[in-house]
Amino acid sequence: MVVFAGQGDARRSMALLWRAEGAGGARTRRWPGPKPALSVAAIVDAGVAVADADGMAALSMRAVGERLGRTAMALYTYVPGKSELVDLMYDQVLAELPTGYDLTPGWRAAVTSWAEDTWEFYLRHPWVLQVSQARPVLGPNEYRALETLLRLLYATELSSAVLRRVVGALFHFIRGAAQTVAESRLAAASTGVSDEEWWQARSGMLTEMVPDFAERFPLLVRLETEGAAPDPGDSVPYMEREARSTFDIGLAVILDGIETAIRQGR
Repeated sequence: MVVFAGQGDARRSMALLWRAEGAGGARTRRWPGPKPALSVAAIVDAGVAVADADGMAALSMRAVGERLGRTAMALYTYVPGKSELVDLMYDQVLAELPTGYDLTPGWRAAVTSWAEDTWEFYLRHPWVLQVSQARPVLGPNEYRALETLLRLLYATELSSAVLRRVVGALFHFIRGAAQTVAESRLAAASTGVSDEEWWQARSGMLTEMVPDFAERFPLLVRLETEGAAPDPGDSVPYMEREARSTFDIGLAVILDGIETAIRQGR
């Protein structure tokens, strides 16, 4: 399931994201008397709770209203619709990402810490991975997250033209590795079949049906034989273990590449 940001009314969405004057209508302003029963913040919090618990597919204005003990119609005064709500939810959870990384040990240590925090963030909110990067939300916390990474990368003294692509490479890499974990968990929960059970059933059939597999695909066999991640002997599912190894080694390779670019640039 892919969700595209920015599908609602552009002006209303941007006003809500940036909390511009009058963005939420009269009910969000500070008038004398009792506080309104609902608010944009409460609706967004409820939306995040629904998505965290049941996934993006379960998100609807009705589900959010039920979580708040209200009807879906009661929410529309504050948030025009589901499209705007997704934008607000996405930007709000990005505020969880830390910003104060210490550059004293060097840019590499700081970027490694940033990558670890970003990995953990995606696994806390796997529905975020379903919000396409083709059309960004353009909210304050999205820009704040980018500003944080750029502060660390500009310490490399690489040019802006290079860093523009490095930022993309890092985000794509971390999202991709985290998405493998998120989809693996979703597959097990949706089908009732674990990764281990799925692979055991099909790998056995593959050997039976393609007895010359090793001759046809010798490099694949070599890769699996020599390059497989060791089994730590714990309960971590196979695909999660593979994804974590990919994250660790892949990140190191990317950072090595940045260091090479620094040396060449100087």
